[in-house]
Amino acid sequence: MRKLLATALCLAATVTATGCGATVEKQADAESSAVTLTNCGREVTYDKVPERVVTNDVGITELMFALGLEDRMAGFAMPDDKGDLTGVPWKGGYEKVKWLSKDQLTKENVLDARADLVFAGWNYGFREEGGFTPEALKKLGIPSYVLTESCRNGRTDSSRGIMPPLDALYADLTNLGKLFGVEKRAAALIADFKEQVAQVRAKAPTGDGRPKVFLYDSGQDQPFTSGRFAAPEQIISEAGGTNVMHDVADSWTTVGWETVVERDPDVIVICDYGDVSAEQKKKFLLSYGPLRNVSAVRHKRIFVLDYVDLVESPRNPSAIARLGTYLRTVAGRR
Repeated sequence: MRKLLATALCLAATVTATGCGATVEKQADAESSAVTLTNCGREVTYDKVPERVVTNDVGITELMFALGLEDRMAGFAMPDDKGDLTGVPWKGGYEKVKWLSKDQLTKENVLDARADLVFAGWNYGFREEGGFTPEALKKLGIPSYVLTESCRNGRTDSSRGIMPPLDALYADLTNLGKLFGVEKRAAALIADFKEQVAQVRAKAPTGDGRPKVFLYDSGQDQPFTSGRFAAPEQIISEAGGTNVMHDVADSWTTVGWETVVERDPDVIVICDYGDVSAEQKKKFLLSYGPLRNVSAVRHKRIFVLDYVDLVESPRNPSAIARLGTYLRTVAGRR
């Protein structure tokens, strides 16, 4: 969010026709027949079109904005460490919709907002601690929709992800389009995103020329990173790299530094958010003794993307384009 490069601005331009500020398709009346969707592998029926949606976190909120659904929202929760919002493609949505909490959603602010749908995800608002779960909200008479990137996959109590990350993005856009009666807009947005990704893929390095990439979110004792079910997996692969943690059957998770050293990434991508700046993270990586012989550290090949680029969001295609440009440069020098 902090700096939108040319590709991000291009994204803003391309979604204008299908998202922010566009004329909303004629939506189904709130009293119309129920809508049944498949969410996290199970069928969920919504009795009416939601009119007071609350969302948790930036990527989820911007999925609503990208579909032009600000008028269907009662508010959002999002920490204020997720970047500067002044230059985002959906600035109008942020100006229009109430910021309910600079932490995360609670039962209290959901009830205060008179929400008729909570759109969140596991570790993106939904959590067993404190009892903020879809089941708990159902007991209050409030339906939920779970971000597909965050769906629990049954491998452990906390492992998440049931499909490739971009498929998760497209599944959520398709479901939201059906639920809110904006299916044409959702289809156009998906087609535009797929075209943007295809253009990057066509120029990406192939075979042994693909740089190995490690995603660094945070952590010093152990790094927090992305397995194959979180958005960075396909952001890296479609951009022309290989996620060194591809074999980890989880979304966002912790690994050991010894694994990073063993897999010797050519590039490290930093996820920029929180109290520790990207520059501080970079200094740590470059000075951390166990990493001194890792190729990315030796050659100072460190690339920064914002948090919203790296969680499921409508910014994923522009992140792929920016990283793709960088990886092609790296591949050309190897």
